[in-house]
Amino acid sequence: MIAKIKVGEALKRSGKTQGELAELTGIRPNTISELVRGHRERIQLDHLSRIAAALNIKDIRELIDLVDEENGGADK
Repeated sequence: MIAKIKVGEALKRSGKTQGELAELTGIRPNTISELVRGHRERIQLDHLSRIAAALNIKDIRELIDLVDEENGGADK
């Protein structure tokens, strides 16, 4: 199992831009971009909390999920 960051999907649903999310959260725009593109292997819990608050997310599964690595990343 691997953790999949779903910030890009949540951002699309919100209708906000990466720049707006960076402004709302105080997270560097480059970091937001890396999270959206899935190019970060680590994420700070504080960042997840700030993103959830900015996007009005109540369920952490909207931002992060576990996927089965053996089945090509198919959601479990």
